Amino acid sequence: MSNQEPLQPEDRISTGLGGLDEVLDGLRIGDNVVWRVSDLEDYRRFVRPFLETAADTGRQIIYLRFGEHPPITREHPAVHTIEIDALGGFESFTSRVWHLIEQHGRGAFYVCDSLSELLNAWATDAMVGNFFRVVCPFLFELDTVAWFALHPDRHSRMTLDRIRETTQVMIDVHRHGDNVQIHPIKAWRRQSPTMFLPHREQEGRFEPITDSSDATRLQASLEREHLHRQPLLDYWDRLFQDASRALSEQDENGIAELQEQVLQVLISRDPQILELARRYLSLEDLLGIRSRLIGSGSIGGKATGMLIARNVLLKEDPALWQDCLEPHDSSYLGTDAYYAFLVHNGLWPAIMRQRSEAGYLAEAPALKEAILTGQFPDEIRPELERILDHYGQYPILVRSSSLQEDGFGNAFAGKYESVFLVNQGAPEHRLAALEDAIRQVYASSMSEDALHYRKQRGLDQREEPMALLIQRVNGRFQGRYYLPDAAGVGVSRNTFAWDSSMDPKAGMVRLVMGLGTRAVDRIEGDHACVMALDHPLRQPFRNQDESYRFSQHLIDLLDLKDGILDTRPLSQVLENARNLPISLLAEVDRAASIRAEQIGLEGPVWRLTFRPLVRQGAFITRLSSLLKTLEDGYRHPVDVEFTLHLNEQGDPSFNLVQCRPLATVGETGPVNLQDNITREKLLFRTEGHFMGGNINLTLSRVIRVDAGIYSQLSTSERYEVARLVGEQVRSSDAPTLLIGPGRWGTSSPELGVPVRFSDIAGVAALVEVSEKAGHMVPDLSYGSHFFQDLVETGIAYAALFPETDHCRYSPEILGDHRDTRTPSSQPEAAVRIYDVSNRPLQLRGDVVRQQLVCFFAD
Repeated sequence: MSNQEPLQPEDRISTGLGGLDEVLDGLRIGDNVVWRVSDLEDYRRFVRPFLETAADTGRQIIYLRFGEHPPITREHPAVHTIEIDALGGFESFTSRVWHLIEQHGRGAFYVCDSLSELLNAWATDAMVGNFFRVVCPFLFELDTVAWFALHPDRHSRMTLDRIRETTQVMIDVHRHGDNVQIHPIKAWRRQSPTMFLPHREQEGRFEPITDSSDATRLQASLEREHLHRQPLLDYWDRLFQDASRALSEQDENGIAELQEQVLQVLISRDPQILELARRYLSLEDLLGIRSRLIGSGSIGGKATGMLIARNVLLKEDPALWQDCLEPHDSSYLGTDAYYAFLVHNGLWPAIMRQRSEAGYLAEAPALKEAILTGQFPDEIRPELERILDHYGQYPILVRSSSLQEDGFGNAFAGKYESVFLVNQGAPEHRLAALEDAIRQVYASSMSEDALHYRKQRGLDQREEPMALLIQRVNGRFQGRYYLPDAAGVGVSRNTFAWDSSMDPKAGMVRLVMGLGTRAVDRIEGDHACVMALDHPLRQPFRNQDESYRFSQHLIDLLDLKDGILDTRPLSQVLENARNLPISLLAEVDRAASIRAEQIGLEGPVWRLTFRPLVRQGAFITRLSSLLKTLEDGYRHPVDVEFTLHLNEQGDPSFNLVQCRPLATVGETGPVNLQDNITREKLLFRTEGHFMGGNINLTLSRVIRVDAGIYSQLSTSERYEVARLVGEQVRSSDAPTLLIGPGRWGTSSPELGVPVRFSDIAGVAALVEVSEKAGHMVPDLSYGSHFFQDLVETGIAYAALFPETDHCRYSPEILGDHRDTRTPSSQPEAAVRIYDVSNRPLQLRGDVVRQQLVCFFAD
């Protein structure tokens, strides 16, 4: 819009006061008018005549009521009052206002409560400014006129400046007894020689104070009135100032009250998480978190879980964990920084389109790309530089920590990104890499997998801002490599026990050498070490050769020279990293070492069995204690991620990087298993190798991928099989048993069917079969993100090994459903669909006897 274009009379709107219209040259269609007042009654005085004039001209008038103060207007016949709850958070409130503006369309007039009231709900001044930056342009675009009030003494200069920059009209109102002055600060596209002078109200007129001496005296009197008021600080900063003062003065009542306030805005509003935080996060702890926080708002679920878990250990068993728990070195980017990033880049309209039912998935790719190319607000970048100064050139990990992540029932395991940074090079290059990593994590909130996950759990319309947890990577420099000695996932309940003598309550661990990425993800072509903590040396293998074959051969690490997260063979790592504590983690494979020497290779050949670590004694004892203490503290089974640091004697210390409530498939009580099921009725029976506690399911449909056909397909055809399976799963709500060769959800089609979890989330039970055709073997990767999805969704799981004595599998009893019109080499022929609704299958599992059976009941 050009400033020189002529204004037509119909553009003019009256304030309802002729004298004020003269000062401002009237209002314009599209104006947002902000009244900065010290007393809300002064705002009401100006609102009343504006409403009367608007009503006389037949305007649609909406009063947005969200404050705790008395209403701005009461029961005006022409005014439609809409109450909005601001306590739901910035996103839900802003979205609600946005949709109301959309609903009422062009030309509506709005009167709003004081914007300062939003501080009581959000405790963060910056978001008040961001709210205004979102709705003001939208109101302008729809040719509305909207009035707002705010108390300038309650806001920071940055927020006041942003509101001033965004609005079309801003007016200060000053009162000294009965003397009222108005001072127009901004009136877009209009001016006069006296418009921006203070004006004294006299009998309905507003006379400019043209004498500079009078103006100086007026300013001096105002400054004397404000002399003892607090400086212009963010509400957030004042909250933490009050907390620090209460602690220094040992004000017990103030400490308790402020702890509750800070928990609600910094940690969580989830009742279960809050109950934990009240017990384990003191006000002093919360001030420590604040000192490492960029921006304001919540630190998110992942950061909260890590901090609470650490304090559970230190409070409940200080004698052990004061020495054996490594100090954390974490920083946080608050949820408000995420919203500020979206607003700064003009992405709120795209957010609103994506939040609609039609745009939920359709708008996400474009929004994701826009986030990846976004720029950071000016106030954020210096803080990121400060973080990099703190970490020096140690590698860092940028992790998602969304509002709902790692909560009770919503782990979001593997749904959002985590990005490793080697953090090498010039400061400006390291800053650019950190900014790229943050954008990547932000953009992952728009991934299809994450969106499906939220939709399936009814979370798609709930606020889910992304905080970030930035951590120093625990490890050692080993030449060009950087890696921890070991890392793992521990769970306090072993619902995947493979031996009837194992106690599920003893817990289990999934252990790897190097970075923990191989512990939390299903490893392609390699294996983590899975141990039941009550029988750590009892492995699900028939002999030592098999245990070596199914051990870890590849190491995830940071390559400092190439600047990347990389995977290298163990033998290559050992050649370049001579100081690794390999003898504490691995055993020499004597037969392989002899063979290597015979062909001229340097030995010995090491196998990562972790038996030396177990035999040392302290690791299993300490991990068992850690899991038991955390389960007692959480009053719920837990799932933790950790790294290990081993001293020269092999004594382990733990760095706890994550803790969340463990999702478990609910037990159904005792299950009776039939022992005399005939061959004609038995689909499969197995001892161990299943997950889900006691299982009692009735299944009316089976989808089975034929291993013989699948093994003959090309890579592209195998991906087509994955697509067809997802299509079939989504086509019916019938309780479905899904059976396939090797690993479901693999990214390597030669190891199994490369479906995404969101494609198969609707099945009742999932079975992986060890098939000779194609040499596809199930991966017993309990603790991985894939299995976290299974247990959260309540999907029963089994791994079948038909070549062993403890398993029987007879898919032929389902019948031959091959379509004779389709060549057997085609993907369609590999996907077998069996409708057994007239003769349902029964799936029964007894966790005590460690037996699972699937059969036709009649």
